[in-house]
Amino acid sequence: MADEKETLGVEDASKLTDADWAEINLWKRTYENGGQAELSKIMAKLSTKDPVRYMAVMGAFFPDMVREAIKDSMAEIGMEEEDLRDLIRKLESPARDQ
Repeated sequence: MADEKETLGVEDASKLTDADWAEINLWKRTYENGGQAELSKIMAKLSTKDPVRYMAVMGAFFPDMVREAIKDSMAEIGMEEEDLRDLIRKLESPARDQ
């Protein structure tokens, strides 16, 4: 039996935008046609060009890994989950300091 290349599978499609899906489809096509080396190139390009979209797409493919990496990075700077929740609430608040 011939070796079959693994396919990329989306594990968490929640909260993905149409632009995220376009990028996911690009990554899948690139991997199928060019392999890991070509995929790595476009991943690196997106991580520089649009880090927010990069994290959304990575989170779709590897939700647990991304979640743990974010938690680890937060811990390194001394930020806890509740600190992040407070920050989000503050940023979403309609009241602004004047």
